[in-house]
Amino acid sequence: MLYRRLGKTDVQLPSIGLGCMGMSHGYGEPDDEESIATLEKAIEIGVAFWDTADIYGAGKNEELIAKVLKPNRDKIFIATKFGFIPNAENKYAFGFDASPKHMKKALENSLKRLNTDVIDLYYAHRVDPNVPVEEMVGAMAELVKEGKVRFLGLSEVSANTLRRACSIHPISALQSEYSLLTRDVEKEILPTCLELGVTFVPFSPLARGLMTNTLDVSKLKDGDFRKTLPRYQKEFSKNNTALAQGFSLIAKRKDCTPSQLALAWVLAQGEHIIPIPGTKRRTYLMENAGAIGMVLTYHDLAEIEDLLAKYPNTGERYNSNSNKLVDKN
Repeated sequence: MLYRRLGKTDVQLPSIGLGCMGMSHGYGEPDDEESIATLEKAIEIGVAFWDTADIYGAGKNEELIAKVLKPNRDKIFIATKFGFIPNAENKYAFGFDASPKHMKKALENSLKRLNTDVIDLYYAHRVDPNVPVEEMVGAMAELVKEGKVRFLGLSEVSANTLRRACSIHPISALQSEYSLLTRDVEKEILPTCLELGVTFVPFSPLARGLMTNTLDVSKLKDGDFRKTLPRYQKEFSKNNTALAQGFSLIAKRKDCTPSQLALAWVLAQGEHIIPIPGTKRRTYLMENAGAIGMVLTYHDLAEIEDLLAKYPNTGERYNSNSNKLVDKN
């Protein structure tokens, strides 16, 4: 297992982590038995950096993880997030609250659900327009002083917001979507993270399955939130199908799977990057871990760029409602 440092800390994390959202939220019916087996396999192979959030299944994801976390606490680096408020049916985010009062309550609830005394990495899931980032991070810093949180993170924030946050307390990680199809962070976020010593943690590094060349958009099941995203709509399917097929041919020549090639590409963009591909199946966990240590040549990278330029009509990553919650200031 190869490791990368978390921010400016002495903590070494596996160079690929595990996104746990899909085990309980957003991707169709859960399969708790297979999810638990996947978590146990992750420990076995050393993928012990796990990412969850209190909104995932309205707490159910944290409760699921706790079944494996509790007896293996010293082996796992656990990250969770706060801020989103579930709707009445506990299915989707209804609002966002990053006030110190809500934060403290959210933390206590996460600690209880995870059945642990401390969160290794605690993220603000978004930026609350009603709470200055300095106030939010200041309150998060108090949680560190209390010993309930070890390190702080932010999610989907701008470079300017990151700088403001770092002026209050060290930010160890910034999480945002990053993949071959979602590259907004390359202009400012990635270089700013490098400058400030912040680890960048890409979620959805496989473009929510599009880069695996195994996803049939027309067969997405009810409850799969991808059905609401522009990138998975009919008008973009022809472009994205052709792109995925072309990408799979490059992977075949590299003697790897498309998922492994996509993850290797993300890893190649900087030593301060630790992607967290999500899965609830052992098969995909093992496949993703196979990307660790892969080397891409200049020719490989150029070939990938040429392919992406050939199929530019990929669609936006979020719908208008979700996009409003991404900090751009």
